[in-house]
Parts: sequence; structure tokens; C-alpha cells
Amino acid sequence: MQYLKGKSSHKLLEYQSLKKRYWGQHLWGRGYWVSSSGNVTDQVWKKYIEDQRPPEPDDNFKVI
Repeated sequence: MQYLKGKSSHKLLEYQSLKKRYWGQHLWGRGYWVSSSGNVTDQVWKKYIEDQRPPEPDDNFKVI
């Protein structure tokens, strides 16, 4: 996990806005979380993910 976080951090910091914002700081936290899905089927996961969508798009979304 540390390898993935390190590589993705280097890629993300190629963007000047992120590089400026996180200069001298850490992009990722030290921890991570892993869990098993047990006997859950792909269809159950698909429905769960689809149910997470908001009812209508948020047109006021802005990246700061």
C-alpha cells in the first residue's frame, strides 16, 4: 500500500495546483483500511454503488 500511495502521490504532484497546495506536506495519511466482502456477489456491489449516487447532479461543485 505504501508503494501505491507513493507512486500516486508523485503522479498527482505533477499538477501545479496540487504541488503548490501540498508543498512541504504529505498528500496521503499514513494509515489505510482493508476489508473483505465475504460472500457478496458482484451484483450486490453494483447495486450498492449505484445507490450511492445523489438523486440529481450537484452543479455547484468546485475544486479549490
